[in-house]
Amino acid sequence: MTFQLRRVGRDHEADPEKQAPRLTRESLHTYARLLTYVKPYGRWMTVSVIALLFSVGLGLILPLVVRNLVDFVLLDKNLPRLNQLAAALFAVFIVQAVFSFAHRLSLAYVGERAVTDIRIGVYTHLQRLSLGFYADRRTGEFISRLTNDVSLLQTAVTDNLVALLRQFLTLIGAAILLFVLNWRLTLVILAGIPLITLTMVWLGRKIRTASKMVQDALAEAANVVEETTAGIRIVKSFAREAHEIGRFSAQVNETFAAAMYRAKVSSVLGPIIGLMAFASITFTLWFGSYEVIQERLTAGGLVAYLVYTMMVAAPIASLAGLYAQFQSALGATERLFGLLDTKPEIADKPDAQPLPPVNGRVTFAQVDFDYVPTVAVLKEVSFAAEPGQVIALVGPSGAGKSTLVNLIPRFYDVGGGAITIDGHDIRDVTVHSLRDQIGIVPQETILFSDTVEANIRYGKLDATQAEIEAAARAANAHEFILTELSDGYQTRVGERGVKLSGGQRQRVAIARAILKDPRILILDEATSSLDSESESLVQEALEHLMAGRTSFVIAHRLSTVVNADWALVLDQGRVVEQGTHSDLLANPDGLYYRLHQMQFAPGAAV
Repeated sequence: MTFQLRRVGRDHEADPEKQAPRLTRESLHTYARLLTYVKPYGRWMTVSVIALLFSVGLGLILPLVVRNLVDFVLLDKNLPRLNQLAAALFAVFIVQAVFSFAHRLSLAYVGERAVTDIRIGVYTHLQRLSLGFYADRRTGEFISRLTNDVSLLQTAVTDNLVALLRQFLTLIGAAILLFVLNWRLTLVILAGIPLITLTMVWLGRKIRTASKMVQDALAEAANVVEETTAGIRIVKSFAREAHEIGRFSAQVNETFAAAMYRAKVSSVLGPIIGLMAFASITFTLWFGSYEVIQERLTAGGLVAYLVYTMMVAAPIASLAGLYAQFQSALGATERLFGLLDTKPEIADKPDAQPLPPVNGRVTFAQVDFDYVPTVAVLKEVSFAAEPGQVIALVGPSGAGKSTLVNLIPRFYDVGGGAITIDGHDIRDVTVHSLRDQIGIVPQETILFSDTVEANIRYGKLDATQAEIEAAARAANAHEFILTELSDGYQTRVGERGVKLSGGQRQRVAIARAILKDPRILILDEATSSLDSESESLVQEALEHLMAGRTSFVIAHRLSTVVNADWALVLDQGRVVEQGTHSDLLANPDGLYYRLHQMQFAPGAAV
């Protein structure tokens, strides 16, 4: 662990300009952008500021009361005046408490609403981003942004902002009164302020860099948790619990190393600023006493001056800590805004029109596509699927079958050529209207951790109970829902549908697609991993689903092609053959024939 702590420190020192960004114009722009989330709640902010002004102003009265107490009560032994001062001071503190409450509550409301808006905004933006964005990132990163980063931001715009405003106003008010009491002494004290400020900024930059390191390490740890939780069956089947514990422990230890470096810098900042501030108080005591001796200041004035000096020193010391926390929040803010500034790769054209109800004629015309410019995935793919046809996609792994069907709902945009539906180029219509007429049933069914009813209703959010049950019947799911599940349609399926069998999950997913009633279907052979009984039920449900719809089926088993109207044989991104099952078998030199022989030859697994 010592090595990790030293490593973090060396990395930071190695390139300070790269790893410790200054409080530049960009940083100020980030703060200003953060404040735009506060703008809608300007009335509440106004109430908060007014209440704060009264609260701080009333708090600054105490030293003046102390001056009068020393000069006019203690020296003259005036008991009635003492009682008057005590009663007045008590009344002031009551009024101050009321204003302080109003200030804190109203500002907390503004901060919490702003953070809520940010969290919703980030999640909304994540929903709009394209699949290509998610392919390059991990789920744990998004979880970290919405939890750890927003939590840092939440502290910055609520508790810290309350403290910052209060301390700043106290500092300004006390400084003004210090000038009023004795301007000579105040000028001497102010000479030390630049040194304190520069020290605070220098250490603050280090804290900001360290905070970013902590957040990045937390994101890595969150990713390990997400991956192992989602794949817990694999972990246990390979008996890799110890390995995963070690992997998570390594990430957490890296987080600890970064956090300890941040703690070390933060621990230095506060005491240094505090030392400087209280050194100023010591000098104030000496110089102030000298002024009293010279009769330029009364004894009560010196006591009041010392209290005001404490009022100045305390905000400066606390501002150091607040500055460090704001530096941490700035790093989190930059990451969140970086996410919000990411543009979706798939977006509607300015003149995009809704896709009208279609018959389902899908045409690929010389379609090219690549994920990486140097590696083509699909090359010059051309075919036409007529309404109601079942199109089987056949080919070895990596041939481009999944990529081809992902282009139809515009999960990705073609690199060349065009895809049309009933003559409409899919790039010229709105994405929502396009996907609204396409249904997808993947091989690995994903259900939400909700009830069976809610998962089916996902296909049509305003569906009636009768429509949901009709869809379940068509998917051969109604009977098992009523007889095998404890709460029927209200049974919770668990995360990703873990409480249901594979066949049950598939039938719920098919019911969801039936309820959507799309014109075009994309099926990633949903029966390839099921037992014979479940496969029969799911296959019958799929036949109900495909009836009258244009369907694209990724065929993991060549037996699926027998029932298809047309088959496309892909190899290395090209359609090398197409036709019916019998047509393709008639060509002994073709790829389909070889694949068929490999799967159905004597002794081969079917």
